[in-house]
Amino acid sequence: MTFDAIGQHNAPLIGVAPLMRRAFAGEDLTGLGQTLLQRAQTWPNDAHAYMDFSTVLQLTGNRADALAVQAEAITLRQHYTLPARQPGPGLTLLVLMGPGDLMSNTPVEFLVEDSDVTLELLYLRADEDFPEQVPEHDVMLVAVAESEANQPLLARLTEYVSDWPRPVINRPEHIRVLSRDGVCAALRGLAGVEMPVSVRTDRGVLNRIAAGLQTVEALLGDGGFPIIVRPLGSHAGTNLEKVDTPEALGIYLQTVEGLQFYISRFVDYRSADGLFRKYRVALIEGVPYICHFAISQRWMIHYLNAGMTESADKRAEEAACMAGFDQGFALRHQAALRAIDQRMQLPYLGIDCAEMPNGDLLIFEADNAMIVHGMDPVDMFPYKQPAMRKVFDAFRALLERAAGRGING
Repeated sequence: MTFDAIGQHNAPLIGVAPLMRRAFAGEDLTGLGQTLLQRAQTWPNDAHAYMDFSTVLQLTGNRADALAVQAEAITLRQHYTLPARQPGPGLTLLVLMGPGDLMSNTPVEFLVEDSDVTLELLYLRADEDFPEQVPEHDVMLVAVAESEANQPLLARLTEYVSDWPRPVINRPEHIRVLSRDGVCAALRGLAGVEMPVSVRTDRGVLNRIAAGLQTVEALLGDGGFPIIVRPLGSHAGTNLEKVDTPEALGIYLQTVEGLQFYISRFVDYRSADGLFRKYRVALIEGVPYICHFAISQRWMIHYLNAGMTESADKRAEEAACMAGFDQGFALRHQAALRAIDQRMQLPYLGIDCAEMPNGDLLIFEADNAMIVHGMDPVDMFPYKQPAMRKVFDAFRALLERAAGRGING
């Protein structure tokens, strides 16, 4: 993707993946954003300018403005095309999207980047009529992620795609289960799987627990303090805290806004060396693929704060994990992962997880919108390209099989 035509009226849509790649590399997107803004102001009907400017605003931390600009883009135009970048047999994927930030839909662009797959992105809103005609396609993917905001849209999509004339990947009725408490309920009782009970509750109940008027054990049913608490709808660790006592819970409630929260018991999943390790796994048609492996002294691990770029030892361990994943992790948890696939019924699913000292698989989260990418610098992470190529090839094969062509077309 070149940016030569960025200032021209109705220039092709850049898309999320090329823009995020630039941001991930540390590039200042301010100038690009200004060009897109000027274009949108000059040609107010240029939906591509609005949509790309919205993405730039999100990547630069201006979420509220980004969503407002995105809403204008969707009003102008619901349908956006990202042509295939490579020749080949070719396949067209219709992607049903909802409005929202970069975590509101499956980041499918990264899965087919530089491939022979054409994306037809169709944005739908729960309170508006759905189109009677859609772009021609071979396969359709429901990309809308589970959230309180998206539940009405997913409910409407369930009926909309119920008798779809083309193959459908990730049906909305199964996506609707992917709330934290929904996943917990769906996976309850699986052998070899550890997932603490996750309870959705309100501020009043938590205030009573903080005041000693109610026990957290009575609410959770599977343990007490320390607990993990987070506001409903939060992501990426925002206001996620480990709380050790009722008094600490009271302090937390004084500093964090929100009417509803998720709580669960804290699970100490440290390895024998005292470090915490977290896997991100893509489960594609029930087969696990490693996407990253983070090692940290902190229990709340995010790959970007785990110090992977600062530690050659951590990168060496991740490289070994990726190289031996199929013969190690995938075999150790084969039965558990197969059972998870059967219960969730989603051909494409992301899982954040860890291994317990007793060998069980600890599930933190499962959803269809986890970022899976190949943007890490090759000089520092040379081992990631082969691992991510396996993920992308598996997704491409999923599309091929769904289209009824078989692997070789």
